[in-house]
Amino acid sequence: MGFLRVVARIMGRISTFRSYQLVLLLAAALAVVAFYYFGSERQNFSSTTKRIKQTQASHNTNRNDADLTVDTRLSHPDEPKEKADSEAAYQHYHVLMMFTKVDKSRSLQDKFRVAMLSMVKHGHFLEGEVLVLHFVSDQASQELGKRMLLELFLDTTFKYEVVFHDVVALTQKLFPIVEAMQKHFSAGSGAYYSDAIFFLSVAMHHIMPESLTRIVQLDLDLKYRTNIRDLFQEFHRFPPGAVIGITREMQPVYRHTFWQYRKENPQTRVGEPPPDGLPGFNSGVMLLDLGAMRSSALYNKLLEPSNVAKLADQYRFRGHLGDQDFFTMIGMEHPELFYSLACGWNRQLCTWWRDHGYGDIFQLYYRCDGPVYIYHGNCNTPIPDD
Repeated sequence: MGFLRVVARIMGRISTFRSYQLVLLLAAALAVVAFYYFGSERQNFSSTTKRIKQTQASHNTNRNDADLTVDTRLSHPDEPKEKADSEAAYQHYHVLMMFTKVDKSRSLQDKFRVAMLSMVKHGHFLEGEVLVLHFVSDQASQELGKRMLLELFLDTTFKYEVVFHDVVALTQKLFPIVEAMQKHFSAGSGAYYSDAIFFLSVAMHHIMPESLTRIVQLDLDLKYRTNIRDLFQEFHRFPPGAVIGITREMQPVYRHTFWQYRKENPQTRVGEPPPDGLPGFNSGVMLLDLGAMRSSALYNKLLEPSNVAKLADQYRFRGHLGDQDFFTMIGMEHPELFYSLACGWNRQLCTWWRDHGYGDIFQLYYRCDGPVYIYHGNCNTPIPDD
């Protein structure tokens, strides 16, 4: 009996010691959870990743097409959940960027970093407003983009959403619409299927859902020096009939491209420098009024293959810059379709044509008076530091 009491006492102490260990382990686990979920007031990599995973499956009636591979909402970290969930109350500002083959190019990654960091630095939106970032991307670039955005938008002070569109799905939709014009405005000969995506802005009003009425398309090689929200205010300055806001080309590109037409029409304004000439457009920054594009009988008539061919023949035009060439050509004939953005909204920095035969007149095209809101480092030109 005495032996049994000793054994029972020992087992009781062991049981008590194990219970004590379990309590300590449980307390430690709770402390870790509290540290990661309640101990920090600002957004970090872990919390953002968790938010992405929680919201990727969210339903969005405005973006449910097959080309949409990801619908990610990233809310401001200090925003109450119930407020973030009331999506219908928000006003959305949509921007779109091409984001293909970025995973294979360190240069494109560096440009994207500059663009996004400067956008975050200067960006400010009012309560109840959301910046929606659309990226047309391949799968590998999409995965890279999601990782980069976690870092680049870490310090944002405004609410935003990120939407990735599958480049293959969009190309399939675009090709039947733009196939006929590709032979006039593509780098190669003939209409290449893969080139269709470079005409996205031309036919975006047919591709995006009708609920999306305005969008700004931007190149990756930009640096923002002002609030991106201010650019959207330019939509309100469109004159009647205008469907696209765009800046002029700041090199004598189209003086060169229209050389035959200019030779046959020596008094023409086509290709001449500003303010009285028609220097053509640059597509690095574009305001697309999709609603106006859908309702414009003139614009949609100009998309018809026979009319594209007619204008290309009339102006002896053969380009290689995709949508930019198309907009430039129809702008020569129908300038009323375009609202001319101030050059400071797309301050192009490329000087290639200055050293290739046009040094004597280059400055007439390149000059840009007034404040610079967005730098455009086209043709890999370095962008000045702030």
